[in-house]
Amino acid sequence: MEKDNANPTILNTSQLPTRQRKGGSAFSRSRDALLAATPLAPPSYLDSPIYKLEYGSSIGVESDSDSDFGPEPIDEQEIFDLISTISDPEHPLTLGQLAVVNLPDIDITPAPAPARPSDASRLTRVLVKITPTITHCSLATVIGLGVRVRLEQALPPNYRVDVMIKEGTHSQDDQVNKQLADKERVAAALENDTLKGVLDKMLETCV
Repeated sequence: MEKDNANPTILNTSQLPTRQRKGGSAFSRSRDALLAATPLAPPSYLDSPIYKLEYGSSIGVESDSDSDFGPEPIDEQEIFDLISTISDPEHPLTLGQLAVVNLPDIDITPAPAPARPSDASRLTRVLVKITPTITHCSLATVIGLGVRVRLEQALPPNYRVDVMIKEGTHSQDDQVNKQLADKERVAAALENDTLKGVLDKMLETCV
């Protein structure tokens, strides 16, 4: 099958903004960690009467008031890390390498702030604008669906995901955006076995 863009511009992975460690393991948190983000409990032996008698109850144990650790807000960089490793459906390259997804084109509303107990119930909107490699890309809707599926699988349920074509980067951006915003159409598309197979293949490279 002939490709829409046989010679796309390719970015080196070292050029991409990331929080991933050099060893390849992602800094981005897993879904469970994003949902829970619960500090580890202190070892049980610290409550032992013998330990307290010999070393004192406060040694090696940090009080809640002294601890600065807690849930961190999800920011644009973390969203980029989640979607930049999605494979392009045409090329053996990622959406980050092809600059289909870019850090400046990710917006979180309300803006990330230190997490509070009430944040879990607050609706947060994540908007991702994608840039097709060419203005007549026939797979723009599929790419948008891949980004949407990836984020909906990874983010907590109080996050609303919106994906759209960046203005002026596609000849039919209005039509593609209507398809991506239509929840019923998206749900129906995800029930299509052929399309689901394409999306699963795209997400295989996600870490």
